Parts: sequence; C-alpha cells; structure tokens
Amino acid sequence: MKTLYFSISLFFICFIVNATDIPKENLPVISITTGISVHFISPEPIQFADISTDAIVGDIPVDNVLRVKVLSDSIASQVDETVVTIIGQSFIAQFNLKYVPDDLSPSTTTRIDILPKHMSPLEFPEITMTFRDMREISRDIVIGRRPAFNNVMSKALGMKATLNNIYAVGDYVFIDVSFRNRTRIKYDVDQFRFTIRDKRITKATNVQDLEVRPVFSLYNNSYFRKRYRNVFVFQKFTFPGNKVFTIKLDEKQISGRTIELNIDYRDLLHADTL
Repeated sequence: MKTLYFSISLFFICFIVNATDIPKENLPVISITTGISVHFISPEPIQFADISTDAIVGDIPVDNVLRVKVLSDSIASQVDETVVTIIGQSFIAQFNLKYVPDDLSPSTTTRIDILPKHMSPLEFPEITMTFRDMREISRDIVIGRRPAFNNVMSKALGMKATLNNIYAVGDYVFIDVSFRNRTRIKYDVDQFRFTIRDKRITKATNVQDLEVRPVFSLYNNSYFRKRYRNVFVFQKFTFPGNKVFTIKLDEKQISGRTIELNIDYRDLLHADTL
C-alpha cells in the first residue's frame, strides 16, 4: 500500500500546466463526510495524487485506487472546497470535495469511477503504452485474431499448452497462449513463471534460469475447468539462439499438475506486428 504525500514535484508540475485549464468551480463535486472513506477508481495505475488540505488523508491501497478520508478532528471549513488531483499514465483528473454533515451522510457516494469526461490528456516520455492500450490490444487479439502457430505446444498430466501467436507492438511483446484441461478436475492456478533458460540445462540445475516478469496480463483467473486463454505483455526482449523462453503454469496443490511451454528464439523473431 502506498502512503499519499501531499506535495507536487517539478516533474509533475510540468505536465499539469499542459493540461486543460478548468476553473475550480467547474470541477465535478464529490460529497464527503467524517467516518466514511471515498474511493476514486482509475482505469490506469495512479502515478501521483495530491490533496489540497491537511484535513483529509489519503493513500493508494492498490495501483488504481485512491482512498481519501476526513480526519476526525477536522472542522467543516477545512474540508469544504478541497481539490483532489489524480494523475494516471495518460491523464489528469481533478475533483472538488464538498463536506456533508453526518446527519446527511446516507446520500454520500463512496465510490467514484474516473470517466473519460473527467480526464484531460497528459503524456509521459517514459510511458510509451498505457495499461488501457495494452488491455484494448489484448482483447482485440483474443476476440479477432486466429492462432498462427500450429506446432508450438506441450502436453503433461492431461494438460495441453499451446502458443497461439506473438505480436510486437512498439516497445512491447504480446504473447498469446492457451491451456486446455483434458481431465475432469478443475485446474486451480497457483502461478505463472516466465524464464529464459539454456536448452541444454536440465531441471535439476534450473537455478540458472533468468526470470522475466510481464508488465500486464489480460486475465487473472484463479482457476479454469476446460479452456483458458490469456495474453501476457512484456517489455521488448531478445535472447541468444541457444536459449528458450519458457512459460510454466503451476497448480495450487502439493505435487499439483505443472506444464511448461518452450518458445524458441526464431519464434520470437517471427512475431507479427499490429
């Protein structure tokens, strides 16, 4: 959980001044009262947030949620007309908090979805693709793209793993994979592991594996019964021809079912472009 510090660095100021100038009185008004937290839900990971008074505290319990709450000893005049600024990967949104007395609090909204109408666009040089972009591309792959690989697969313990396709989009690689459970027992997903390993190294020496972590995955299913398809997004990478990229799926049980899918260097080089 990230604690919210109420200060703005010069880095963010340079982007805020480029946002659309909206007068304070035209900002969306959100009611808040003592004893109740208000949650702002962002469609992207929150990069920064600012609250214009010390009478309200806030934190970021998960990457895309800002939680704010009135301090119990605050007076209404300190809370009223407070501006909350939220910056995502591609936008800035601002809201005007208005204090509501306790006796009127039943009408207070506790969840605020940040919608396109609340956003002004921003651009961060180091963010070349937002999570929203990754989600849209991944959904397009699953819905509108047929598998292009027919011979990259593996089978083990009634399970089958298949590489559907690899796509290169700017600085990112999208890997589309499917899993099929041929047994009558549902598969409880423990974890995925993605590693680069030497083709000649056996499992007994897998401590030499280099782990690679995806920056985004379309789905996070905890289990599946028969079929499971997902798209994993990685920062662009390559590896020598004497190594393979391995996707490993583990089950949540002692001696649970495990299956690995190996992707050769030449398959990565043949990635499609979108």
